[in-house]
Amino acid sequence: MEDTNEKVSKQASGLVPIDIVPFNYAVSLIGGKWKMQILFWLWKNDVMRYSALKRNLGNVTHKMLSEKLKELETDGLIVRCEYPGVPPKVEYSLSDLGKTLMPVLQSICSWGHAHLPDDLDTAKYNQ
Repeated sequence: MEDTNEKVSKQASGLVPIDIVPFNYAVSLIGGKWKMQILFWLWKNDVMRYSALKRNLGNVTHKMLSEKLKELETDGLIVRCEYPGVPPKVEYSLSDLGKTLMPVLQSICSWGHAHLPDDLDTAKYNQ
């Protein structure tokens, strides 16, 4: 029986074991529709309040944004700072760990710039 953690790749030299665990772990932290967008906006703005994130993300629901922010905080990718007051002021920023993902986001942005079709309907992607 094959170990589910050990996949193989066919290469010229034969079957080579592939460890897919690191990839799957990384994708689990940033996968989905909203997490990378949240990280993008925090990267571009350093510190953001909840309302500014919601405004920049467009049609994300309150429930979804709150859930994704909690997941990113639990995973150590963002920092949540709450300041006393009524209502309390809450700010989000990238953690040191989250900042280590920024070269990956930069690469994705560069790839997007390089492969952006001339006839792209930008309204679809401008949210």
